[in-house]
Amino acid sequence: MSNNERSPLPIGLAKQRRNDQQRRTPDLRIRRTRSLLSNALVALMQEKSIEKITVQEVLDRATVGRSTFYLHYRDKDDLFLCVLEDGLEMWSTALLREQEKSCRIAPVAEFFMHVGDAKKLYRALVDSGRIHAFFDLAQGYFARSIARHLKDMGLKNLVQNQLDARSHALAGNLLSLLKWWLDRGAIESPKAMDELFHRMVWNGLQSTSKLR
Repeated sequence: MSNNERSPLPIGLAKQRRNDQQRRTPDLRIRRTRSLLSNALVALMQEKSIEKITVQEVLDRATVGRSTFYLHYRDKDDLFLCVLEDGLEMWSTALLREQEKSCRIAPVAEFFMHVGDAKKLYRALVDSGRIHAFFDLAQGYFARSIARHLKDMGLKNLVQNQLDARSHALAGNLLSLLKWWLDRGAIESPKAMDELFHRMVWNGLQSTSKLR
């Protein structure tokens, strides 16, 4: 096994980001290659622990060459980080992309439905001890998106540190609710959880306004 395959997962800190080259908008061929590798890793994670997955197994599943892999990623853990970041970027900005005009500040129903449908992957993250890294990253992504929604909805009178603190707290509440929902077996519908989350959000914001 190579040193790349044995390297520890460096994703516990949300500060870690892909380099500038990785963040440039890739062309169609690059997107296809990255998609093949990402899908291969996710599929393998639903079959075995990520620690037991080798780069070669990812390459075989994706039908991608080793040299091509290392053009895009440092190692397996870098690929895993990118898989998480790409998914969180997509879900945290879903309302902005759809240009939804509503009082929602996060796509709770859609995100919960997606995670609920990917129970094997969620369990793989839990079993590998990487679920905390996922939640750390997710809180940062959703906090930034929520802050933008709050500004768009008229809370522009808040100073930046108050907006950041509130957005970070709301993102944490969203993820705490997700964990509670999954631990209960996802009995309630994603739509019901969306309504519950946003009732709590707006009741809390109204209470805060009355105290000021």
